[in-house]
Amino acid sequence: MNNEIILRLVNISKAFDGTKALDNINLYIRRNEFVTLLGPSGCGKTTTLRIIGGFEEADEGDLLFEGQRINDLPAYKRKVNTVFQRYALFPHMNVFENIAFGLKIKKMDKRVIEEKVNNMLRLVNLEGFSKRSVDSLSGGQQQRVAIARALVNEPEVLLLDEPLGALDLKLRKEMQLELKKIQKSLGITFIYVTHDQEEALTMSDTIVVMNNGRIQQIGTPQDIYNEPKNAFVADFIGESNIIDGTMNEDYKVTFLGRQFDCVDKGFMPNEPVDVVVRPEDIKVRPQSEGMLVGKVISVTFKGVHYEMKIEGLNGAGYVLTVHSTLMAEEGSVVGLSIDPFDIHIMKKGLKA
Repeated sequence: MNNEIILRLVNISKAFDGTKALDNINLYIRRNEFVTLLGPSGCGKTTTLRIIGGFEEADEGDLLFEGQRINDLPAYKRKVNTVFQRYALFPHMNVFENIAFGLKIKKMDKRVIEEKVNNMLRLVNLEGFSKRSVDSLSGGQQQRVAIARALVNEPEVLLLDEPLGALDLKLRKEMQLELKKIQKSLGITFIYVTHDQEEALTMSDTIVVMNNGRIQQIGTPQDIYNEPKNAFVADFIGESNIIDGTMNEDYKVTFLGRQFDCVDKGFMPNEPVDVVVRPEDIKVRPQSEGMLVGKVISVTFKGVHYEMKIEGLNGAGYVLTVHSTLMAEEGSVVGLSIDPFDIHIMKKGLKA
């Protein structure tokens, strides 16, 4: 991936009817990077995308493209194109005409247009569809046409606002891989908006987790999943057990009534902390081999694993969610163990 910064948002804020949609956003995006803005509805991700695209104007802050301030540059003059969830294809035009539309506006030579459109049809696996009516296409095919129409203009940045939201699950998963492949083959910057955590983890080089108009964490999918910065990120990205604990000293933490080894350091002695343990990182053992002992109070088959709720014994007062390929019977008593590197420590008060 190229380390050159193509786009920078500096202290961007935006309010609608007195309510802040974005609160002092700072973000840079590198050339050829696949960046996903991820968060729940109303977190500010689409507003961020619309400001980059020129469809909204920031109240405060600067938007820099290749080092130049573009706050006042209209959308059509920016080196970006946008693909929306509603593809907004022209129903009276066939596939070829839809893709060629922007090139015709630029008054390009007819042979150049034909060559560029045919290249795009190959790229999105729609060869042979050029004369088809867009109304005769499936949702996935229409989405490919919308992507081709945006890409044929050779933008330096492609903005995608939940473009897979209208597709069924199987097709959505196929298109996730397809989009990533297209981005890699073209080597252009994609900025993608979604509320789907799995989609973000599957496709992105960098994930920007947002909530309440603020950035909560920026990192690779592995960083975001394995080292969440606060309880919101831990809870939003996958499932988590978030437990009250005390950091006794470097590499030693107490939670659920006993002390564990961990890999974290730099906290005050006996500092209260939040402890994050992913359900798949808790191992079910025979009762005699467990660091903890609990009773299985429910078992749900999830396809690739069993989800078990396990309650601490002797009034321990906790219920853990555990994912395992091995099932323990409901009502049985089991041991649980957690490896040091699967225990993640977060400062208290970072609930976002």
